[in-house]
Amino acid sequence: MLKRLLAIAVLLTISNTSFAQTDPIVTENYTESTIDSTSDSTTTVISPPPSAVSPNISSSNSDLCTVGVSGAVQTQILGISSGMTVRDMNCEKLKNAVTLYNMGMKVAAVSVMCQDQRVFDAMMNAGTPCPFDGKIGAEAKTAWEDPENQHLRPGGAQTGGINVDQDTRTTLIGGAVVLGLLAILLL
Repeated sequence: MLKRLLAIAVLLTISNTSFAQTDPIVTENYTESTIDSTSDSTTTVISPPPSAVSPNISSSNSDLCTVGVSGAVQTQILGISSGMTVRDMNCEKLKNAVTLYNMGMKVAAVSVMCQDQRVFDAMMNAGTPCPFDGKIGAEAKTAWEDPENQHLRPGGAQTGGINVDQDTRTTLIGGAVVLGLLAILLL
């Protein structure tokens, strides 16, 4: 009998679940909203600083007679950088004189050094004038003092205009261009 009661309880449980409500639950929802919004905002953008990096011009070889020059200018709109090497003419003159002297050409070495007005004046004041067209000593002094040869002396009379070598001219033009660009950027 216990088995029958257990079987009936199981059947009732199964039948109760099968007769459960199968109709769906329907809910209706309607929402209407009006949003009025006013906003005042400020945005600050912090950007990294502009950077014009000047080129690194190094002369690691000490036997060079050049000097590296570089520079950079940066504004909020435009950045400019430039670099170049400039020949050191005095260094070249000294190296040439030393080379000639080491080759046994002492008069030629003195002639190279006499291209500098300071050396020329010092040699004349010491009573050992610079060589002139193969002449040395008193003959060279007489030739240097001749009015027709005054234009050959270092720092002597020039033939008009300013005597500027090509490297100095290039440097002056480059400097003028950079200054002109800076003036334009500052306006």
